[in-house]
Amino acid sequence: FGAAADLADPSAARAFLDEAASRLGRLDGLALTAGAWAGGTSFDAAPVEEWPSMLRTNLDTVANACRAALPHLRKAGGSVVAVGSRAAEQGGAGMAAYAVSKVAVHALVRVLALENAAAGVRFNAVLPGTIDTPANRRAMPDTDRSKWTSPEAIARVMAFLLSPASAPTTGALVPVDAPA
Repeated sequence: FGAAADLADPSAARAFLDEAASRLGRLDGLALTAGAWAGGTSFDAAPVEEWPSMLRTNLDTVANACRAALPHLRKAGGSVVAVGSRAAEQGGAGMAAYAVSKVAVHALVRVLALENAAAGVRFNAVLPGTIDTPANRRAMPDTDRSKWTSPEAIARVMAFLLSPASAPTTGALVPVDAPA
């Protein structure tokens, strides 16, 4: 099943996940990879729209997708893995809106893990450092990329966290910030 949906819109997220569950027969897992980075200036110098933009893109998409997926996941158990941020955990100048939005994702994952443990639904997050993507290469052309993490390495950890092999793991924030 593949389709486009604006997960920042609660109605669109619900329609998308209901359709996915219908077409697939059930919903066993959800990998939440949508997100963005904005920053580079101090909190007081950042454009005022950066704050709601980061919350909408990084937090609202996760919250809306989880809310829409929960009725399906509670039927047969399942797993949700969101993408958080190692940089947000450590903090850093020039990334207030980004860090707050991603730390909020971390908190949401932990709360949902506690609230849904009895239903057999697990919630975890991976915390990548800098991801080796074409966009990051363009944005930081002179940076040493030897410590960046490949999207494939992150995907492997997410696949494990979605799998039954990780059944005892819920509420975890898993750093995935080394080269692979």
